[in-house]
Amino acid sequence: MPHPSDEDATEMVEAYDFLLKFIIIGEAGTGKSCLLNHFIQNTFKQHSQHTIGVEFSSRTINVGEKRIKLQLWDTAGQERFRSVTRSYYRGAAGALLVYDITNRQSFEGLSRWLADARALASPQLVTVLVGCKNDREEDREVEWAEASRWAAENDLHFLETSALSGDNVESPFLLAARSILLSIESGQLDPEKPGSGVSYGDRGLKRISSASRMSFLGGSSGSERRRKRDTIFLLRPVKKVARGECCK
Repeated sequence: MPHPSDEDATEMVEAYDFLLKFIIIGEAGTGKSCLLNHFIQNTFKQHSQHTIGVEFSSRTINVGEKRIKLQLWDTAGQERFRSVTRSYYRGAAGALLVYDITNRQSFEGLSRWLADARALASPQLVTVLVGCKNDREEDREVEWAEASRWAAENDLHFLETSALSGDNVESPFLLAARSILLSIESGQLDPEKPGSGVSYGDRGLKRISSASRMSFLGGSSGSERRRKRDTIFLLRPVKKVARGECCK
């Protein structure tokens, strides 16, 4: 007879179709940890310390008809942790490349972070450029149009968000997951290939038939996914809120 704790543990296991590994990268203080905390906890973390090394979180989401478990690695932005954090890039299927719209230096350093991610992560890495802290419009140092152009030049998705107000917090995670699932559907990405950053879940999904095509999108319209040319935007316009200081 199984022990009661074993039964409880079995009931707590959540079924999902795919497991995706994501990394969150960028300079220290850009809002990475606040963004992730709001995505996981649905709340703004008022007092957040700089991440030391790497911190791990996970969340299961719905993308169309599929249940997707996201394995989320929040990396430190300080140079002294770079050799440690880079080891966690390996096998990542998705990356959130984060900068602070009120800190131009954090934007100008993005090329280095992107180069590291593309060199070490999955060859089919999907990257979303995320401009954090857009609730502080009066302090903006990086214009939306400039970041949009840079994203287009580097073949990245792009959006802005605010961990303080909660606007667009879920968008970069959903956008990356949808892009990865479409790559699986098209045959460009094989979950059974080592280093893909993707693995099958426990719902027996081993092959995607032609009948399931476009089911990942769940009927989302083009207007939901595009704000301007060459840039993908998912959710509603950003609401103006009182000025607030975000964290890493």
